[in-house]
Amino acid sequence: MKYFLLLMLFPCIIFSQARLKKDDEITKYVSEVNADSLKSYINKLVSFHTRHTLSTVDDQNKGIGAARNWVLKKFKQYSKNSGGRMEVYLQQQDLQPDGKRVDQGVNLGNPIAYLKGTDLNDKRIFLISGHLDSRVTDIMNRTSFAPGANDDGSGVSAVIEAARILSKSSFPATIIFVAFSGEEQSLLGSKMLAEKAKKEGLQIEAVLNNDMIGNVKAGETGETNDRTLRVFSEGLPYPDIDKKAMAIRNIGLENDGDSRQLARYIKEIAEKYVKKLDVKLIYRNDRFLRGGDHSSFVNYGFPSVRLTEYYENYNHQHQDVRTEKNIQYGDLPEFIDHDYLKKNVAANVAVLANLAKSTSKPENVEVEVKELTNSTTLHWKKPKSGTPAGYFVLIRETDSPVWQKEIFTTQLSIKIPLSKDNYIFAVQAVSNTGNLSLPVIPSIAK
Repeated sequence: MKYFLLLMLFPCIIFSQARLKKDDEITKYVSEVNADSLKSYINKLVSFHTRHTLSTVDDQNKGIGAARNWVLKKFKQYSKNSGGRMEVYLQQQDLQPDGKRVDQGVNLGNPIAYLKGTDLNDKRIFLISGHLDSRVTDIMNRTSFAPGANDDGSGVSAVIEAARILSKSSFPATIIFVAFSGEEQSLLGSKMLAEKAKKEGLQIEAVLNNDMIGNVKAGETGETNDRTLRVFSEGLPYPDIDKKAMAIRNIGLENDGDSRQLARYIKEIAEKYVKKLDVKLIYRNDRFLRGGDHSSFVNYGFPSVRLTEYYENYNHQHQDVRTEKNIQYGDLPEFIDHDYLKKNVAANVAVLANLAKSTSKPENVEVEVKELTNSTTLHWKKPKSGTPAGYFVLIRETDSPVWQKEIFTTQLSIKIPLSKDNYIFAVQAVSNTGNLSLPVIPSIAK
């Protein structure tokens, strides 16, 4: 038995060193994230006076229309790097008053850059987003100065910078870059795209929604945190939860929905490539009793998370620009920490690049249950796209937030001397360049 355990652990130890090795191409992309570029994007977005969803779409210099046209212009500029693979367009829909947060007819528009993967057989899509619209104290005020530097100029700057850098890539999978409108009016733009994705059967495997990623200071206490990025994710899959709840309960996977797996993946990859960054996993779909654009995709079953700063500063969020008792209110650009923002954008670039460069996930991952033993047997099939160098079998104790051990194998099955009672297992594919697919939790073998 000791000899068997050594054989099992030895490849794990050896390949763990390879797992820690960075991909040179992705390291280069991460190094290209530029704080000055991010600052220029945010300043330009602030210059449109307001980006409220109900503001004018016809003025060339002010309002949501001018802002979305400028984002489209930046996407088109960067599309020249893609060899014709990046399609840029405005997804539009005319909305009528809804008696809630839309009191007039409005043209809703999402600027989108669609970077097609190089493998026509690879249907995977990875999406990065931020929301373009801004607001002041009154959610219906569409005329006052609403700079929206952090909420969500910071997220949109991440989308634009990622498009600039990754437009030069040649990954097998597709990446979508999008700046949603209508977030403050009840997630209207993200709902529009999520509904389209569901209707057309798009294979969106990850949504990285960036909403407020540039502030480091808490308003109430003055505390600062310039190294922690929060990632919010749901543990239970939203669609058909009533139908799935019993099966989830029976095998103890309350903490292992696809969005939670994506969050773990983000933590591993981001901390690997970005110095002085801690990714904090938050076990909620979003902040307490609140929501964001990723929720539109979660509701349709797409793995989706929210990336956001550690502290929210409520003096600078959803506030009229003013000074009271020597306190400056309003979401102004001077409150952005561009070095912190740069790290958070670099995390997005690293994660997107690793996902899009990897093979697809292993198929039909299953765990054998026909015999009660203290060992665990897993088997799976090759990914639908890409040729993996092998597979990692991931292992963690049931109360651990992250994967603790891995075993590398080139086979399509493995027997591990660890009990299913005490551990959670998953399998992920590894490309020849060391890029990792998303992990797959095994289903019960029939």
